Amino acid sequence: MTDVPTQVRINEEGPREGFQFERGPIATDAKIALVDALSKTGLRQIQVCSFVNPERVPGMADADAVATGFARHEGVAYTALWLNERGFERALAVGTLDLAGSISMGASEAFMWRNQNRGFAENTVVQDRMVKRYLAAGLKVERASMMAAFGCNFEGDVPVARVLDLVEETMRIAAANGVAIKVYSFADTMAWATPDRVRRLVGAVRERWPELQVALHLHDTRGMGIANAYAGLEMGVAIFDASIAGLGGCPFAGHTAAAGNVCTEDLAFLCAEMGIETGLDLEALSAAARLAEEVVGHPLPGSVMKAGSLAARRRELA
Repeated sequence: MTDVPTQVRINEEGPREGFQFERGPIATDAKIALVDALSKTGLRQIQVCSFVNPERVPGMADADAVATGFARHEGVAYTALWLNERGFERALAVGTLDLAGSISMGASEAFMWRNQNRGFAENTVVQDRMVKRYLAAGLKVERASMMAAFGCNFEGDVPVARVLDLVEETMRIAAANGVAIKVYSFADTMAWATPDRVRRLVGAVRERWPELQVALHLHDTRGMGIANAYAGLEMGVAIFDASIAGLGGCPFAGHTAAAGNVCTEDLAFLCAEMGIETGLDLEALSAAARLAEEVVGHPLPGSVMKAGSLAARRRELA
Protein backbone atom coordinates (compact mmCIF):
# COMPACT_ATOMS: atom_id res chain seq x y z
CA MET A 1 0.00 0.00 0.00
CA THR A 2 2.77 2.41 -0.94
CA ASP A 3 0.31 4.91 -2.46
CA VAL A 4 -1.58 5.53 0.79
CA PRO A 5 -1.47 9.27 1.54
CA THR A 6 -0.02 10.62 4.78
CA GLN A 7 -2.68 13.34 4.93
CA VAL A 8 -6.33 13.30 3.86
CA ARG A 9 -8.81 16.13 3.50
CA ILE A 10 -12.38 15.26 4.47
CA ASN A 11 -15.03 17.71 3.23
CA GLU A 12 -18.25 17.69 5.23
CA GLU A 13 -21.53 17.50 3.30
CA GLY A 14 -23.94 16.34 5.99
CA PRO A 15 -25.98 19.55 6.36
CA ARG A 16 -26.71 19.53 2.64
CA GLU A 17 -26.83 15.77 2.06
CA GLY A 18 -28.91 15.14 5.14
CA PHE A 19 -31.46 17.90 5.08
CA GLN A 20 -32.19 17.49 1.38
CA PHE A 21 -33.28 13.93 2.11
CA GLU A 22 -35.09 14.00 5.46
CA ARG A 23 -38.85 13.64 4.97
CA GLY A 24 -40.01 15.71 7.93
CA PRO A 25 -39.36 19.44 8.30
CA ILE A 26 -36.19 20.32 10.20
CA ALA A 27 -36.11 23.63 12.06
CA THR A 28 -33.73 26.16 10.54
CA ASP A 29 -32.18 26.87 13.95
CA ALA A 30 -31.39 23.16 14.35
CA LYS A 31 -29.66 23.07 10.97
CA ILE A 32 -27.59 26.10 11.94
CA ALA A 33 -26.71 24.52 15.29
CA LEU A 34 -25.32 21.47 13.50
CA VAL A 35 -23.21 23.63 11.17
CA ASP A 36 -21.87 25.51 14.20
CA ALA A 37 -20.99 22.24 15.96
CA LEU A 38 -19.22 20.94 12.87
CA SER A 39 -17.24 24.17 12.66
CA LYS A 40 -15.45 23.23 15.89
CA THR A 41 -14.24 19.77 14.82
CA GLY A 42 -11.24 20.68 12.66
CA LEU A 43 -13.11 20.40 9.36
CA ARG A 44 -11.81 22.78 6.72
CA GLN A 45 -14.89 22.71 4.47
CA ILE A 46 -18.59 22.36 5.27
CA GLN A 47 -21.32 22.32 2.62
CA VAL A 48 -24.17 24.01 4.45
CA CYS A 49 -27.06 23.86 1.95
CA SER A 50 -28.10 23.68 -1.68
CA PHE A 51 -29.84 26.33 -3.75
CA VAL A 52 -32.36 24.23 -5.62
CA ASN A 53 -36.07 24.31 -6.38
CA PRO A 54 -37.85 24.03 -3.00
CA GLU A 55 -40.84 22.41 -4.67
CA ARG A 56 -38.63 19.48 -5.64
CA VAL A 57 -36.42 19.55 -2.52
CA PRO A 58 -38.52 20.99 0.34
CA GLY A 59 -35.71 20.45 2.85
CA MET A 60 -33.73 23.22 1.18
CA ALA A 61 -36.52 25.82 1.23
CA ASP A 62 -34.66 27.70 3.99
CA ALA A 63 -31.25 27.62 2.27
CA ASP A 64 -30.88 31.41 2.38
CA ALA A 65 -31.61 31.51 6.11
CA VAL A 66 -29.15 28.71 6.86
CA ALA A 67 -26.46 30.31 4.69
CA THR A 68 -26.76 33.59 6.61
CA GLY A 69 -27.33 32.12 10.08
CA PHE A 70 -24.20 30.17 11.02
CA ALA A 71 -21.23 31.61 12.91
CA ARG A 72 -18.10 31.64 10.78
CA HIS A 73 -15.10 29.83 12.24
CA GLU A 74 -11.59 30.78 11.20
CA GLY A 75 -10.04 28.33 8.76
CA VAL A 76 -13.34 26.81 7.64
CA ALA A 77 -14.74 27.28 4.12
CA TYR A 78 -18.54 27.28 3.96
CA THR A 79 -19.86 26.11 0.62
CA ALA A 80 -23.16 25.29 -1.10
CA LEU A 81 -24.45 23.27 -4.03
CA TRP A 82 -26.40 24.55 -7.04
CA LEU A 83 -27.40 22.90 -10.31
CA ASN A 84 -28.07 25.85 -12.59
CA GLU A 85 -27.56 29.58 -13.07
CA ARG A 86 -30.51 30.55 -10.92
CA GLY A 87 -29.13 28.53 -8.01
CA PHE A 88 -25.70 30.09 -8.46
CA GLU A 89 -27.14 33.60 -8.45
CA ARG A 90 -28.90 32.81 -5.16
CA ALA A 91 -25.68 31.50 -3.64
CA LEU A 92 -23.80 34.56 -4.83
CA ALA A 93 -26.44 36.91 -3.45
CA VAL A 94 -26.33 35.69 0.17
CA GLY A 95 -22.78 37.00 0.47
CA THR A 96 -21.68 34.67 3.29
CA LEU A 97 -20.36 31.66 1.39
CA ASP A 98 -16.95 30.67 0.08
CA LEU A 99 -17.76 30.12 -3.58
CA ALA A 100 -15.73 28.51 -6.35
CA GLY A 101 -16.68 27.46 -9.85
CA SER A 102 -16.96 23.82 -10.84
CA ILE A 103 -17.82 21.89 -13.99
CA SER A 104 -20.56 19.36 -13.22
CA MET A 105 -20.97 16.27 -15.39
CA GLY A 106 -23.15 13.17 -15.10
CA ALA A 107 -22.29 9.66 -16.27
CA SER A 108 -25.95 8.58 -16.50
CA GLU A 109 -28.24 10.51 -18.81
CA ALA A 110 -31.33 8.93 -17.27
CA PHE A 111 -30.30 10.21 -13.85
CA MET A 112 -29.44 13.65 -15.22
CA TRP A 113 -32.97 13.99 -16.54
CA ARG A 114 -34.36 13.14 -13.10
CA ASN A 115 -31.92 15.28 -11.13
CA GLN A 116 -31.32 18.27 -13.43
CA ASN A 117 -33.96 17.96 -16.14
CA ARG A 118 -31.45 17.89 -18.99
CA GLY A 119 -29.43 15.41 -21.06
CA PHE A 120 -25.78 15.14 -22.02
CA ALA A 121 -25.82 17.55 -24.98
CA GLU A 122 -27.64 20.31 -23.12
CA ASN A 123 -25.42 19.84 -20.07
CA THR A 124 -22.30 20.51 -22.15
CA VAL A 125 -23.79 23.81 -23.28
CA VAL A 126 -24.89 24.68 -19.72
CA GLN A 127 -21.48 23.90 -18.23
CA ASP A 128 -19.70 26.06 -20.79
CA ARG A 129 -22.09 28.91 -19.99
CA MET A 130 -21.65 28.39 -16.24
CA VAL A 131 -17.86 28.57 -16.48
CA LYS A 132 -18.19 31.91 -18.25
CA ARG A 133 -20.52 33.12 -15.49
CA TYR A 134 -18.11 32.00 -12.76
CA LEU A 135 -15.23 33.81 -14.39
CA ALA A 136 -17.34 36.94 -14.81
CA ALA A 137 -18.04 36.79 -11.06
CA GLY A 138 -14.32 36.58 -10.34
CA LEU A 139 -14.33 32.95 -9.20
CA LYS A 140 -11.67 30.35 -9.84
CA VAL A 141 -12.66 27.25 -11.80
CA GLU A 142 -10.26 24.47 -10.85
CA ARG A 143 -12.60 21.64 -9.91
CA ALA A 144 -14.96 19.27 -11.70
CA SER A 145 -17.33 16.55 -10.56
CA MET A 146 -19.19 13.65 -12.09
CA MET A 147 -22.41 12.15 -10.71
CA ALA A 148 -23.21 8.43 -11.06
CA ALA A 149 -19.63 7.67 -12.02
CA PHE A 150 -19.86 4.01 -10.98
CA GLY A 151 -23.41 3.01 -11.89
CA CYS A 152 -27.04 4.03 -12.02
CA ASN A 153 -30.29 2.58 -10.67
CA PHE A 154 -31.95 3.48 -14.00
CA GLU A 155 -29.21 2.55 -16.51
CA GLY A 156 -27.06 -0.03 -14.72
CA ASP A 157 -23.27 -0.22 -14.73
CA VAL A 158 -21.37 2.77 -16.07
CA PRO A 159 -18.38 1.72 -18.20
CA VAL A 160 -15.03 3.26 -17.24
CA ALA A 161 -14.64 4.25 -20.90
CA ARG A 162 -17.70 6.50 -20.64
CA VAL A 163 -16.26 8.17 -17.54
CA LEU A 164 -12.99 8.82 -19.36
CA ASP A 165 -14.85 10.30 -22.33
CA LEU A 166 -16.72 12.65 -20.02
CA VAL A 167 -13.51 13.70 -18.27
CA GLU A 168 -12.12 14.47 -21.73
CA GLU A 169 -15.23 16.55 -22.48
CA THR A 170 -14.73 18.37 -19.17
CA MET A 171 -11.16 19.22 -20.13
CA ARG A 172 -12.35 20.57 -23.49
CA ILE A 173 -14.86 22.85 -21.77
CA ALA A 174 -12.17 24.05 -19.38
CA ALA A 175 -9.59 24.65 -22.09
CA ALA A 176 -12.08 26.56 -24.26
CA ASN A 177 -12.52 28.98 -21.36
CA GLY A 178 -8.85 29.26 -20.45
CA VAL A 179 -9.04 27.38 -17.15
CA ALA A 180 -7.37 24.19 -15.90
CA ILE A 181 -9.04 21.50 -13.80
CA LYS A 182 -6.88 20.42 -10.87
CA VAL A 183 -9.32 18.26 -8.86
CA TYR A 184 -11.93 15.87 -10.26
CA SER A 185 -14.47 14.38 -7.87
CA PHE A 186 -16.20 11.12 -8.82
CA ALA A 187 -19.52 10.49 -7.09
CA ASP A 188 -21.05 7.10 -6.36
CA THR A 189 -24.45 8.78 -6.30
CA MET A 190 -26.51 5.59 -6.33
CA ALA A 191 -24.08 3.29 -4.51
CA TRP A 192 -22.93 1.03 -7.33
CA ALA A 193 -19.25 1.21 -6.41
CA THR A 194 -17.29 -1.68 -4.96
CA PRO A 195 -13.62 -1.59 -3.94
CA ASP A 196 -12.60 -3.23 -7.21
CA ARG A 197 -14.56 -0.68 -9.26
CA VAL A 198 -13.00 2.16 -7.28
CA ARG A 199 -9.53 0.83 -8.05
CA ARG A 200 -10.33 0.41 -11.76
CA LEU A 201 -11.79 3.88 -12.20
CA VAL A 202 -9.17 5.73 -10.16
CA GLY A 203 -6.40 3.77 -11.88
CA ALA A 204 -7.76 4.54 -15.36
CA VAL A 205 -8.10 8.25 -14.62
CA ARG A 206 -4.63 8.42 -13.10
CA GLU A 207 -3.11 6.64 -16.08
CA ARG A 208 -4.66 9.14 -18.52
CA TRP A 209 -4.28 12.31 -16.42
CA PRO A 210 -1.47 11.65 -13.89
CA GLU A 211 -1.38 15.29 -12.79
CA LEU A 212 -5.08 15.34 -11.85
CA GLN A 213 -6.08 15.07 -8.18
CA VAL A 214 -8.87 12.54 -7.75
CA ALA A 215 -11.54 13.03 -5.08
CA LEU A 216 -14.28 10.59 -4.10
CA HIS A 217 -17.90 11.21 -3.05
CA LEU A 218 -19.03 7.81 -1.81
CA HIS A 219 -22.52 6.78 -0.70
CA ASP A 220 -23.13 3.97 1.77
CA THR A 221 -26.58 2.86 0.63
CA ARG A 222 -25.41 -0.69 -0.02
CA GLY A 223 -22.96 -0.79 2.88
CA MET A 224 -19.83 -0.34 0.78
CA GLY A 225 -18.96 3.23 1.79
CA ILE A 226 -16.05 2.63 4.15
CA ALA A 227 -14.72 -0.30 2.09
CA ASN A 228 -14.73 1.89 -1.02
CA ALA A 229 -13.00 4.69 0.90
CA TYR A 230 -10.31 2.22 1.96
CA ALA A 231 -9.81 1.20 -1.66
CA GLY A 232 -9.49 4.87 -2.55
CA LEU A 233 -6.89 5.35 0.17
CA GLU A 234 -4.94 2.40 -1.21
CA MET A 235 -4.93 4.16 -4.59
CA GLY A 236 -3.63 7.38 -3.06
CA VAL A 237 -6.87 9.37 -3.01
CA ALA A 238 -6.47 12.18 -0.48
CA ILE A 239 -9.76 14.09 -0.80
CA PHE A 240 -13.12 12.65 0.30
CA ASP A 241 -16.61 13.99 0.82
CA ALA A 242 -18.33 12.65 3.92
CA SER A 243 -21.54 13.11 5.89
CA ILE A 244 -21.71 13.42 9.67
CA ALA A 245 -23.37 10.37 11.24
CA GLY A 246 -24.07 9.07 7.71
CA LEU A 247 -26.83 11.65 7.16
CA GLY A 248 -28.84 11.85 4.00
CA GLY A 249 -28.97 10.51 0.49
CA CYS A 250 -30.05 11.59 -2.97
CA PRO A 251 -33.83 12.15 -3.28
CA PHE A 252 -33.78 11.34 -7.01
CA ALA A 253 -31.76 8.12 -6.88
CA GLY A 254 -34.72 5.73 -6.86
CA HIS A 255 -33.86 4.00 -3.58
CA THR A 256 -36.50 2.52 -1.31
CA ALA A 257 -34.02 3.27 1.49
CA ALA A 258 -30.87 5.33 1.50
CA ALA A 259 -27.85 6.30 3.49
CA GLY A 260 -25.79 9.39 2.96
CA ASN A 261 -22.14 9.70 2.11
CA VAL A 262 -19.58 7.58 3.86
CA CYS A 263 -19.83 8.60 7.52
CA THR A 264 -17.46 11.43 8.50
CA GLU A 265 -16.47 10.20 11.95
CA ASP A 266 -16.13 6.60 10.75
CA LEU A 267 -13.83 7.68 7.90
CA ALA A 268 -11.84 9.89 10.30
CA PHE A 269 -11.50 6.89 12.63
CA LEU A 270 -10.25 4.67 9.79
CA CYS A 271 -7.66 7.27 8.83
CA ALA A 272 -6.53 7.71 12.43
CA GLU A 273 -6.02 3.98 12.87
CA MET A 274 -4.03 3.88 9.62
CA GLY A 275 -1.79 6.72 10.79
CA ILE A 276 -3.21 9.15 8.24
CA GLU A 277 -3.51 12.76 9.41
CA THR A 278 -6.90 14.45 8.93
CA GLY A 279 -6.69 17.33 11.39
CA LEU A 280 -10.06 16.26 12.81
CA ASP A 281 -11.08 15.91 16.45
CA LEU A 282 -12.81 12.54 16.52
CA GLU A 283 -14.50 13.15 19.87
CA ALA A 284 -15.92 16.48 18.66
CA LEU A 285 -17.08 14.80 15.44
CA SER A 286 -18.83 12.08 17.45
CA ALA A 287 -20.57 14.74 19.55
CA ALA A 288 -21.71 16.50 16.37
CA ALA A 289 -22.95 13.16 15.02
CA ARG A 290 -25.04 12.60 18.13
CA LEU A 291 -26.43 16.11 17.72
CA ALA A 292 -27.34 15.27 14.10
CA GLU A 293 -29.27 12.25 15.37
CA GLU A 294 -31.16 14.47 17.84
CA VAL A 295 -31.94 16.99 15.10
CA VAL A 296 -33.50 14.45 12.73
CA GLY A 297 -35.21 12.52 15.52
CA HIS A 298 -34.29 9.00 14.43
CA PRO A 299 -31.23 6.69 14.48
CA LEU A 300 -28.46 7.39 11.99
CA PRO A 301 -26.02 4.79 10.63
CA GLY A 302 -22.73 6.13 12.05
CA SER A 303 -20.85 3.59 14.16
CA VAL A 304 -18.03 5.41 15.96
CA MET A 305 -20.41 7.91 17.54
CA LYS A 306 -22.04 4.93 19.30
CA ALA A 307 -19.04 2.69 20.04
CA GLY A 308 -16.46 5.39 20.72
CA SER A 309 -12.94 5.63 19.37
CA LEU A 310 -10.12 3.22 20.16
CA ALA A 311 -7.97 6.17 21.24
CA ALA A 312 -10.48 6.92 24.00
CA ARG A 313 -10.60 3.28 25.03
CA ARG A 314 -6.79 3.08 25.09
CA ARG A 315 -6.69 6.08 27.44
CA GLU A 316 -9.16 4.34 29.75
CA LEU A 317 -7.01 1.19 29.78
CA ALA A 318 -3.70 2.98 30.32
